[in-house]
Amino acid sequence: MEPDTRKTIPLAERMRPKTLAEFVGQHHLVGENRILQRLIGRGKIPSLLLWGPPGSGKTTLASILAHSIDARFVFFSAVLSGVRELRREVEAATGERERSGRPTLLFVDEIHRFNKSQQDALLPHVESGLFTLIGATTENPSFQVIAPLLSRCQVLVLKPLAEEDLGIIVRRALEDTGRGLGEAGLSLDDEALAMLTRIADGDCRRALNCLETAASLADTSKEGAARITVAVIEEAAQQRTLRYDRSGEEHYNLISALHKSLRDSDPDGASYWLGRMLTSGEDPLYIARRLIRFASEDIGNADPHALQVALNCREAFHILGPPEGELALFQAVTYLATAPKSNAVYMAEKKIRHDIERTGSLPVPLHLRNAPTALMKEMGYGHGYQYAHDDADGLVAQEHMPDRLRGSRYYHPTNRGFEAVIRDRLTKWRQILKQRAEHHAHRSHSS
Repeated sequence: MEPDTRKTIPLAERMRPKTLAEFVGQHHLVGENRILQRLIGRGKIPSLLLWGPPGSGKTTLASILAHSIDARFVFFSAVLSGVRELRREVEAATGERERSGRPTLLFVDEIHRFNKSQQDALLPHVESGLFTLIGATTENPSFQVIAPLLSRCQVLVLKPLAEEDLGIIVRRALEDTGRGLGEAGLSLDDEALAMLTRIADGDCRRALNCLETAASLADTSKEGAARITVAVIEEAAQQRTLRYDRSGEEHYNLISALHKSLRDSDPDGASYWLGRMLTSGEDPLYIARRLIRFASEDIGNADPHALQVALNCREAFHILGPPEGELALFQAVTYLATAPKSNAVYMAEKKIRHDIERTGSLPVPLHLRNAPTALMKEMGYGHGYQYAHDDADGLVAQEHMPDRLRGSRYYHPTNRGFEAVIRDRLTKWRQILKQRAEHHAHRSHSS
């Protein structure tokens, strides 16, 4: 009698849909008259890039598409395979096309892990039609796939599965006696199902793995069907791991959400995104560095204390470490979110860098140069410089810009927070200097 190897195959793999009718979720792609249904009906599949989070159905859809057009399906892992293995597949695909005319659908899992040379090696065989490429990636293909290959593929975006879809998948796995857990006669409480679909966080594989573990933990000692309760799910799940990759797109999505919530003065939204990043395992010191940058970029002199708060936050975390130091991050985030905002310093920096790029190394005006030697004095260094402290108001009318940029203004303070004080001060100073200039011109004209 042959051993039953089914139990050694994970539940998520056993329950993998084999047809589009079995597939759950991604209704925007597989629903009636949607793109994948229409492609399968037409019987011709173009090269595709399936971009979506783990457990959203990328591999399953690739397999369904291959079988729908009777193509030779080749699974190719970008982690485990390289150019040598690709050459072998090229030879096999060429031989298959010559013998039977069957196309080869090459599924490259985690295609974002292919480096440029590996993608370059794949490109001519996609161009020639030897391979119909279906690449799966959890990363934004705009950043991870070379432009020539990207232009030859249609990008389809998969979304995290909704909790309702995960519920259907879990119930189906419990009831299926052939591939699922139906023979065990398990029951799943509604509250436990709700918790399981929440914990899965849109990932079908995670949901089924947790269900499989929960099934092995369910109490079967009592009479009647074993129940999977909330307590069993909690034990099986242990700890929920949120979708995150410190170097991937989700990293940038979350820091962008935090930054924009701060800029929009929303302490609740900013605190939530901070919590998401910390829970997902982001480096707290990276967040602290971004808060320091934010204090200058989006608050600036509207609240000069903001930069000090951000610096103190980083120092506090450095001293305390997690989890105690994380409270300093929340304190800083709520302070920065509720501080008055100004990007006047940031805009000044941008305009200054633009002018430097445009004008190059303009010479420092002679009157602003120090003259520590006799030769420098003879050359006019420091000649005509006015010492501001000698004036009763501490104000002097002299140009501080290179001649080519004479009169340029970069810093335009807003009327928000402390910058309103700065703006009023600058306005007053400029008015004093203007009146002096007018008085001097009047006296010169009269004489």
